[in-house]
Parts: sequence; C-alpha cells; structure tokens
Amino acid sequence: MTVTPQHMLPSAFAKHLGALKASAILRTDVESAAAPAMEAAVRGGFRIVEFTLTTPGALGCIEKFSQREGLVVGAGTVLTVEDARFAVDRGATFLVSPVVDRAVIREAASLGVAMMPGCHTPTEMLEAHRAGAPLQKLFPGPGTGPAYVRAILGPLPFLRIVPTSGVDEDNAVAYLEAGAHALGFVNSLFDPDDVRAGHFDRIEERARRILKSLPLESE
Repeated sequence: MTVTPQHMLPSAFAKHLGALKASAILRTDVESAAAPAMEAAVRGGFRIVEFTLTTPGALGCIEKFSQREGLVVGAGTVLTVEDARFAVDRGATFLVSPVVDRAVIREAASLGVAMMPGCHTPTEMLEAHRAGAPLQKLFPGPGTGPAYVRAILGPLPFLRIVPTSGVDEDNAVAYLEAGAHALGFVNSLFDPDDVRAGHFDRIEERARRILKSLPLESE
C-alpha cells in the first residue's frame, strides 16, 4: 500500500527516505521552470521531492505536487517557525533547513512532520539529534566527502546523515557505502543552465541514470 504524505509520521518518512535513498531538491530563481523541472525528475523516477522556499512560487508547487499519488513532498530552506507552518499548511510532509534551529525543530515535531536540519560538524549533528530531528542534513559538503561521513558515524552510528551539497553521480554510491542514510541531489540533477533553458528532457535523463545507479532496499 502506498503511504500517503498526510499520514506519514516523521519516523515513517525517515524509513521511507532510507529505502528510496534519494530526493530531488530544486532551487531556482525561474518561477515558470520550477514545476516542469520537478515534473521531469518525477518522470525520471524520483518519489521524494523538495522545493526550497527561496524558489519563487515554492508554496504553490508544494501544494500542487503534494496532491500527487505516490509522491512525498517537502520544503527546503525553512528558517522560521512561520516558514514551517506555511509549508505544512500547503502540504509539506518534511522540512529541511541549512541550519540547526531548535525552535523550528520543535515546531516540526508539533506539526507532526520530519525535520532535517543542516549540520556540518559532529557537534551540530548530535545537537540536532538530541533536539528531536530524525535526520541530519550534511551541509555544506565537506572536501573529504564520503570519508567525512564514515568518520562521523564511527563514534555516532545512530545518526541518519543525509548529504546534499556536492552529491553527484560520481560520488553517490561512495557516500552510501560510507554509511549515509540517503542523498539529496540538487544542481547535479537540476543543472541551472538546463532549468533556465527549459531542457527538461536532460533532467529526466539524469534522474533515470542517478536512480539506476543507487542500491535500493525494501521498506
């Protein structure tokens, strides 16, 4: 049975993301391209999608895509409690931030949705975990890549680290082999030039190629 977004608790979302291994994260300043670019990623196989709130019209896209069967839709760049409320009101099942903010983490919990704060150091990741965030977004991407994730998980194996910045086709599997819970694909999927030019077929092709390369597991 397909789990619908409105019934997906934070723990269920964390498990779902861990099974599918990948989310499509769109950040663009071209409002008219946002929906068709994400449509291309969905045609390519992505079932977990995120619109950053810095994208013009992001809330409208969240509302539209959250009504689609089989899709789990989230909001990125959630910086305030108000951002969290607006996004969830429009249908977001999960929230992502570039920083650790305990007030936003608490609000996500009260709204019944998963929160993924942006963390870079082990201290930030542990803080986010203890504050109740079921997932920790690795941001920005470290120069040492997968080795950084592996080093952190050595003493902190209970973390669910989700790298996003700098993740691409070439290092995705290495991140997963290092212990990453899942991955977020941003510019390596939504090439800014392709988005601006409307080359959505290229985005779809990349989506298929990326997902085909990832090891999946049953939920």
